[in-house]
Amino acid sequence: MGHSHTHSHAHGVGLQHAGGTSGDGRAHHRSLLFTLAMTGSVFVAEVVGAVVTDSLALLVDAGHMLTDVSVLAASTVTALLMRRKPNKSRTWGWARLEVITAAGGALVLLFVGLYALAEAVMRLCHQESEVIHDVRWLLSFGVLGLVANIASIVVLRAQAGDNMNMHAAFLEVCNDALGSVAVIASAVVMMLTGWDGFDAVAGGVIALLMLPRAATLLRDAMRVLLEATPQGLDLDAVREHLEHVPHVVTVHDLHASMVASGMPVLSAHVVVDATMTMSEAGQVLAQLQECLRQHFPVSVPHTTFQLEPEGYTSASADQIHP
Repeated sequence: MGHSHTHSHAHGVGLQHAGGTSGDGRAHHRSLLFTLAMTGSVFVAEVVGAVVTDSLALLVDAGHMLTDVSVLAASTVTALLMRRKPNKSRTWGWARLEVITAAGGALVLLFVGLYALAEAVMRLCHQESEVIHDVRWLLSFGVLGLVANIASIVVLRAQAGDNMNMHAAFLEVCNDALGSVAVIASAVVMMLTGWDGFDAVAGGVIALLMLPRAATLLRDAMRVLLEATPQGLDLDAVREHLEHVPHVVTVHDLHASMVASGMPVLSAHVVVDATMTMSEAGQVLAQLQECLRQHFPVSVPHTTFQLEPEGYTSASADQIHP
């Protein structure tokens, strides 16, 4: 009776999530290419502006833009690779790559944010040596960046919830937009008050806006990479519910994780009546699979259940199972 079984329909849904539909993949790729082109153009302009004006706010935003160009380039490549179908050497396709890309982007953002925060403090402590050469240029570059970021936000907004890769890209351009707002505010305040120190304040604000979003993205990516239980899925409740299925005696070795965004998977060893027939075993499997697809807040279409008759032992029976 001991055997593993995965329902064919559940497997099909899992693969669809892994690669996404081809239409979604093409749409993601086009959106990311547009955003990458806009961000790259603004980055070049802001580097020139930071050199001309010696503005920390603009320099920090340009540094942020550089990380965004890198992350968006990686996200674009990821979106392209995720369109490839799974094969025998990559049974989930390239789905996990979106999580790795998101984690890498979050780490870069954290580093840039901490550096910018430290630089802002140092400039405020020695602000007498910092002079913004032309505030009007600073304002112009801030407006240019904001317009480009708004265009990118409009393009990416509808797809931000599709997967972690697109969410990371959307967060990047949102952070950029906030940075551009800070640059504009810095320029306006300096034009009105003549206090160049506000530029360092604006740079610090950009960094503070960047850090919590980067930390959240890194946390979500690490949950997937560490194969933590999907948020919203209570394994104690799952175990209790499965054990109420007719002919099921107990459930052990229960594991649930995420391959990538929207791709939860679950496996379990299910001890059943030793006298159960193969026909009844098929009914039990169908009920177990339906339970995981329909009953809980997180639908798990890809499940693997190993049915074991009472009294069954294996080489791993003495191991501690959750």
